[in-house]
Amino acid sequence: MDAKAGAREQLNTVENGLIELSHRIHAHPELGFQEERAAAWLCETMADAGFAVERGICGIPTAFAARAGSGPLHIAICAEYDCLPGIGHACGHNIIAASAVGAAIAAAKVAGDAGLTITLLGTPAEEICNAGGKILMLERGAFNGVHAAMMVHPAPVDMSAPQIIAAAMFDVLYTGKEAHASAFPELGINAADALTVAQTAIGLLRQHIHDTDRIHGIVTKGGEAPNIVPAHTSAKYMVRAQTLGKLANLLPKVHRCFEAGAIATGCKYEIAGGDKPYAEMHHDREMVSIYRRNAQALGRSFVDPDPKAPQVVGHPRAMGAGSTDMGNVSLALPAIHPLIGINSIPAVNHQPEFTAACATPDADRAIVDGALAMAWSAIDMANDKALCERLMKGA
Repeated sequence: MDAKAGAREQLNTVENGLIELSHRIHAHPELGFQEERAAAWLCETMADAGFAVERGICGIPTAFAARAGSGPLHIAICAEYDCLPGIGHACGHNIIAASAVGAAIAAAKVAGDAGLTITLLGTPAEEICNAGGKILMLERGAFNGVHAAMMVHPAPVDMSAPQIIAAAMFDVLYTGKEAHASAFPELGINAADALTVAQTAIGLLRQHIHDTDRIHGIVTKGGEAPNIVPAHTSAKYMVRAQTLGKLANLLPKVHRCFEAGAIATGCKYEIAGGDKPYAEMHHDREMVSIYRRNAQALGRSFVDPDPKAPQVVGHPRAMGAGSTDMGNVSLALPAIHPLIGINSIPAVNHQPEFTAACATPDADRAIVDGALAMAWSAIDMANDKALCERLMKGA
């Protein structure tokens, strides 16, 4: 039996358990750095599969590493399992976690013959968009000795190398002075007005930014009561650009809009966070082509071209853009982050309807296909002498 057949056979034995695991995580959503149940379930599954499991790595209670094999090529498969506030697993991290577990177990079965070391890295708090789990784990050595990393992310359709851009998220806090809003308004300093001025300034700024830039946010505190001049208001904002370099140019312009609110109203203001932004994704083209070929062998169809093919202006690959701390991983070592379709249209990521779509038969199929495509890709990477040497040289 060849390595790929062995990986498929092993995956078949755990397929039902993977789907059950996905549904359990989906039914019990947990926010970033609070994924205690999901992390425990994943660690228990990996320990039962014979992996050496280390919990709470890098000083993060819900991060872990599960390792098997001792081959020369070391591949990390990343699992995410945090949810979004209010709408649960509307980005399908339950699928990410289950497919990563399946890929690791399937690849580990043949790791000795294939020349692989497989590590499943539990990477919490991807959705927090500043100092995410992978960023902290990179800084604290979790990826040391790893030659390449991969994961799959659910989406309405399959894309082998989706556009992933840099992003920073931060909080803005304004402090003014309370007063009776009718009897003594002249004695107040209106922190809500400061936010209004800032948001107006951001609206005007949009004329002068690139069409690939994104600025969006929410008011997290607007005041206490309508008859009290608001003394304390706050907002949470995200700024995105194609690269970290372009993000560094855009952020000061956005910050000045918030400064303008403070100047116009006389409030004090503070910007907190945004210090560890998410990077743009650099997909390793050879790894993408290998994954794409394996996924196609399972019947998957991609809406984007192979990264090695000439790019077509206006092609869907250039449309839409998300952000992830997997981008930071890709700047440190070869990595891929393909999207795996769950046939959810018209529902798209970060909608409640997408949450529901992440626990359907199409989503379950994506778990199995994604797991096997990643396991087969790890095997192909180990068997490709030139690629293997390049990956190992870069570690």
